[in-house]
Amino acid sequence: MVADLAHHWLAFSPSVATAKAAGRPLVALESSIIAHGMPYPENIRTAREVEALIREARAEPATIALIGGRIRIGLSDDELELLGRSGNVHKVSRRDLPAVLAGGGLGATTVAGTMICAALAGIEVFVTGGIGGVHRGAQETFDISADLQELAKTSVAVVCAGAKSILDIGLTLEYLETHGVPVLSCEQDNFAAFYTRDSGFRADLRLDDAADQARFIRTKWDLGLEGGVLISTPVPEAAAMPSDEIDALTSQALTDAAAQGVAGKAVTPFLLARIKALTGGRSLATNIAIVKHNAEVGARLALALTRAERGTAAA
Repeated sequence: MVADLAHHWLAFSPSVATAKAAGRPLVALESSIIAHGMPYPENIRTAREVEALIREARAEPATIALIGGRIRIGLSDDELELLGRSGNVHKVSRRDLPAVLAGGGLGATTVAGTMICAALAGIEVFVTGGIGGVHRGAQETFDISADLQELAKTSVAVVCAGAKSILDIGLTLEYLETHGVPVLSCEQDNFAAFYTRDSGFRADLRLDDAADQARFIRTKWDLGLEGGVLISTPVPEAAAMPSDEIDALTSQALTDAAAQGVAGKAVTPFLLARIKALTGGRSLATNIAIVKHNAEVGARLALALTRAERGTAAA
């Protein structure tokens, strides 16, 4: 009954509806990166290029946003433009979904918000840039992203470039371990750190092959172990930034945020924008490379999960 009621709020784009009916693999994409993570017009151009990469890999992209009182699963070009150009877009996580939907507002989904909507829509794979996590100084502020709780409870596989380097990555991984979220790495042993390839922390398990990743995920969910699986893959080497440079810039951005009284969910967009300014735009190019690479990894995983499901059904 709950699922049936929730489905009332979903509106599938024609291309997503067709792919879903045909049993083709779907890849969810967040919209906060369009509305809050990148400037115009790079945000729209990147969103379209990422969708094209997923289609080239024989999966169907499903960018998710809240528009006109519905959860849109897949967006038209006009809807992408609306999100990318409007200066008044709500940032939507779990707590924000009811208010924005009931009010008919324009909302861009975060990692947590996208996971919820993807699960409602029956989409198993979600591609993002980097997840949120435990913020530096959280021992005093208790600032912990809702993304981590969502990973603990919502059964969606999330492909990312690790956690954003503005966070306390060690504590983020400890939190995920406490809540039973498996952290897989792809292409290297260690967990990635968004702008830089290596966080210095090992992932739980390295699985480079999409079929192996899919087998692990299917096994987890078949056992009734609800909750997400996090797949970390590093930024391509050519686009990676030196860790010492990013550490220094992050410290400067955090100081600036504190001086300006930036708090809550405004912190991450502020820090990303400040780092972009301090790097003269180089961090934006890295961010774009991250999302594109993650999309390719996520599309391969979606294909493998679909094959694994068909194989189980045939058996």
